[in-house]
Amino acid sequence: MPEVTIKNLNSKTIHCNSKTEKLLDILLTETDWMHACGKKGKCTTCTTEILAGQDALSGYTEAERRFINLGRLKEGDRLACQAEVHGNVTVKAPGTYKLPHIDYSE
Repeated sequence: MPEVTIKNLNSKTIHCNSKTEKLLDILLTETDWMHACGKKGKCTTCTTEILAGQDALSGYTEAERRFINLGRLKEGDRLACQAEVHGNVTVKAPGTYKLPHIDYSE
């Protein structure tokens, strides 16, 4: 099964339960991850920097393309609530959406 590694959480690795889980669901199994709109792709609080494995994610959704066009999501970043994981991915919580109660390693 795929693995998601969170670089700025001391390279914490989370093992996925299936080959088609949403990135946010995977992240929430073993850590807190910012998210506010109920996984509907209506905000950018679950933005995740993809460091490796972009090709192991589903294609950009309409919601993600809208935020890219508005300049609220950088090319290469993903909304964790929208991206499905199909293989190994390395991610990072961006500075803007780091949670204050978590000790990040960078």
